[in-house]
Amino acid sequence: MIKTVLCFLLFACGTAQAGELYRWVDQRGVVSYSDQPPPPSAKKAQKLKGKGNVIEVDKESYELKQAKNLSPVTLYATACGQLCDQATDFLKQRGIPYTAKDPSNKPEIALELKKLTGAVDVPVIVVGGSAFKGFDAATWNRMLDVANYPKAGEAKGK
Repeated sequence: MIKTVLCFLLFACGTAQAGELYRWVDQRGVVSYSDQPPPPSAKKAQKLKGKGNVIEVDKESYELKQAKNLSPVTLYATACGQLCDQATDFLKQRGIPYTAKDPSNKPEIALELKKLTGAVDVPVIVVGGSAFKGFDAATWNRMLDVANYPKAGEAKGK
């Protein structure tokens, strides 16, 4: 009986102390696992979630979560037609999570956009503290790259 209780307590303590686990690929292509966050040079970093002896992989990569926390993306757009559709499609194809704001629906959002850019023209992207009026894929890619967002296809954990 005491052995059973002791085994149960040991198992429970091990499960309760399960912490965060990270997976990444280094510059030589070697896959590493650690309970410490990966170095900045790591590629395809992921934060793994554990449940007892089962590990679940997060759908978002570690890089995406870091970029999202440090430089959130906001898209000001309306039903303006092709240009706003292209802007929305661009962010979706690159896998970038963003907050959508429509200045045509709410006066406070229109005022916010006017303070930001001096006009209520859309689309406008804001990445962290940088804003760009209009849609230009090359400029938007540069802004997202500078904010360390993963390239297209790298946004999800692998």
